[in-house]
Amino acid sequence: MFKKILIANRGEIAVRVIKACRELGIKAAVIYSEVDRTSLHVQWADEAYLVGPAPPRESYLNIERIIEIAHKAKAEAIHPGYGFLAENPEFSRRCEEEGIIFIGPNSKALQLVGDKITARSTMEAAGIPIIPGMKKVGHSYDDYANEARKLGYPVMIKASAGGGGKGMRVIYREEDLKSALEAGMREALAAFGDESVYLEKYIEEPRHIEFQVLADNYGNIVHLFERECSIQRRHQKIVEETPSLALTPELRQKMGETAKKVLKVAGYNNAGTVEFLLDKNKNFYFLEVNARLQVEHPITELTTGIDLVHQQIKIAAGEKLSFKQEEIKQKGHAIECRIYAEDPAKGFLPSSGKILYLQEPRGPGIRVDSGVYLGWDVPIYYDPILAKLIVWAENRAMACYRMTAALKDYVILGIATTIPFLREIIGHPEFLAGRTTTSFIAQYFAPWTEIIKETELRRLAQAAAAYMEINQRPAFKAERVSQPTRFSPWQSLGPWRIGGGD
Repeated sequence: MFKKILIANRGEIAVRVIKACRELGIKAAVIYSEVDRTSLHVQWADEAYLVGPAPPRESYLNIERIIEIAHKAKAEAIHPGYGFLAENPEFSRRCEEEGIIFIGPNSKALQLVGDKITARSTMEAAGIPIIPGMKKVGHSYDDYANEARKLGYPVMIKASAGGGGKGMRVIYREEDLKSALEAGMREALAAFGDESVYLEKYIEEPRHIEFQVLADNYGNIVHLFERECSIQRRHQKIVEETPSLALTPELRQKMGETAKKVLKVAGYNNAGTVEFLLDKNKNFYFLEVNARLQVEHPITELTTGIDLVHQQIKIAAGEKLSFKQEEIKQKGHAIECRIYAEDPAKGFLPSSGKILYLQEPRGPGIRVDSGVYLGWDVPIYYDPILAKLIVWAENRAMACYRMTAALKDYVILGIATTIPFLREIIGHPEFLAGRTTTSFIAQYFAPWTEIIKETELRRLAQAAAAYMEINQRPAFKAERVSQPTRFSPWQSLGPWRIGGGD
């Protein structure tokens, strides 16, 4: 097993991996940008190293600087988290060249599945159903326009080098294609360092179903069942659940075996997610492989009892999978809501600023994966996800009730968040009935204005009053320090003294 791992990410996923390292007796080193000096992941880590200025391309996307830090920290492996460099084959290749274990798929498999177009062609050749679309990246506007006419509108623009909804656009008419291509390319370049995009036919009102898969270095492959991710806004998942009400046992088995076949064809190792679209007639189509840990991985953990980050690390360390497909069972139902620093009432504009009050829900069946704390300044440079609220219950109805209650207990003051929006989604009759498709938000919540009830106003007033009673203390500020940085919890408390008796 590794003695030290460098986590090349930030926020809640970095904190999640740090926790896994602690449980496995591994030291966790992290990187941080200049605006992330006081971030929670920096304070939780055993060691922290300044990687560069705030812009991602100068910090969390800076491959050579991260490799340099890994050597300096004497880290044996790098965990990329999700986003940033997690699906970058060049990063995986550089780790291999430098004798550093990349906790993810090998560079050859990552090159294959990371390039969505290449992956589509490979899967089609293996007999796996795919959505009609481009077989290669276009070199001019005419290439895309001709392909769109051939496919028939509407079409979807997708980034070739990454996922997470970045670079995706739905185009319903040709006059909108050029501007959408330009916007998609800009977003893909900023998110993944690669502006390549392609087109595929847009299937209207499908369900988005993905299968979690694990593959060790010895050819053993298992799936850990599905996650339904149909509740999306602008192709970004915001609510996920498992199991899906849309799947029969027979369809679940067929899709699961297909997901395993996808990884086998790709020569894939470590954790991955095979994504499908399921149409109204229960036909499913291969969408892509997310070659990393998914944001929504906790709901799989809660229903199977398998820690996916532990498995990632163990596979990377050369261990075989310790369980077979028939030994993996699901129990109960789990739902995850992503908490974003966005203002739903203002078109989901990003929200930044200081967190003035924070109350996280607690209780049986409730889990919060968070990257924030009271007094922290939320920056504007990165993905606005703050935390994930996950609940588990014996059945879906109880899970919905538990999530509703947990969202009511979740209070963040000082910035706008998506919490009130999520409460209305979970409480919507169509969601409660399980009738969810990727058009759910557009159909029922566009536009959206928060309606604050009197009881909600009283609760927020009580939270604000509680905050006012807290002794004001200066926010923790770190000076420029040499690496590695070691942060003390006593520093983050502000002024303090040991009380004595008379």
